[in-house]
Amino acid sequence: MAQRDDHPHRPNERASQLLKLLIERYIESGQPVASKTLAAESDLGISSATVRNVMGDLEALGLVVSPHTSAGKVPTAQGLRFFVDYLISVQPLEEAALATLRERLAPELGSKELAATASSLLSGITRMAGLVTLPRRDIVTLRHVEFLPLAGQRILVILVLNDHEVENRVIRTERQYGEAELTGAANYINHHFSGLSLGKVRERLLEDMKHDKARMDALMSEMLRVAANALGPETEDSGDYVVAGEGNLLNFVTGEDMDTVRELFDAFGQKRDVLHLLDRCLDAEGVHLFIGEESGYKPLGDYSVVTAPYKLDGKLAGVLGVIGPTRMAYHRVIPIVDATARLLGAALRVH
Repeated sequence: MAQRDDHPHRPNERASQLLKLLIERYIESGQPVASKTLAAESDLGISSATVRNVMGDLEALGLVVSPHTSAGKVPTAQGLRFFVDYLISVQPLEEAALATLRERLAPELGSKELAATASSLLSGITRMAGLVTLPRRDIVTLRHVEFLPLAGQRILVILVLNDHEVENRVIRTERQYGEAELTGAANYINHHFSGLSLGKVRERLLEDMKHDKARMDALMSEMLRVAANALGPETEDSGDYVVAGEGNLLNFVTGEDMDTVRELFDAFGQKRDVLHLLDRCLDAEGVHLFIGEESGYKPLGDYSVVTAPYKLDGKLAGVLGVIGPTRMAYHRVIPIVDATARLLGAALRVH
């Protein structure tokens, strides 16, 4: 992330240095930072009284606040945003850490396994919650499909995706289909649509059914409708994500915050609102952050979300990120998220 210098009410150099020091100490301890501490630890050679005056200026700008009756200050969400945008220096991830990520994000894994592994790695390295959306279905390529009849008006759909990934689904149908019927539908799809994305296959199936009714017998038309449903959004994992390490968030809360945590855990389970937030990051280049209330999502009011899109052959495939306390070590988390996104895309590209 490149630092910016266009803030309309930017503090002067001395105030910025003290704000940076205050936030670094707050991230380490989670406690308000006293002016005496800042005076002793800064290289500015100023008194505690001078620091208190500077803190008053920063408070007037909405960058710090005094919690309760504490003599110390803590940064506001606005102060943390200023810190991230202007004051921190983010270094690339160390080569040893990159090597570990490359090793764990092995290309021989399927896309779902890669997403789950990336989520687990983000959680394990940051000690926060890691989220990864599954690759968008419009970029997943169909190589081969088979339909096998099951009992109870069900069909087993076997999909070979990309080069070697196999995915099985079970769908319910309105009637029982025989093996010959299912083989005919599979042969039709494999002959006409192999090599296209799942989204494109479904789109073309629906087009064929619409425009070729005259030459298509009723049985094949019915089978293609079943096939289209098997590839459709109502049965696929499109618009889904995997989350790991949500329990880590309990390490950052006090008793009075437990209701907020429960609300966030419910959101992880329901997924819709979190997915909406992640979708907002798809069009962002590089790392994107929501600090506190910036997400516009109440359960995340006390948390920060650091995300990055991952790509497959230059096309946006999904988003991954970390959710943690607003006092997270941004300089450490940002390069981890950025590197994981790049390496996940590289591992998917090999498929």
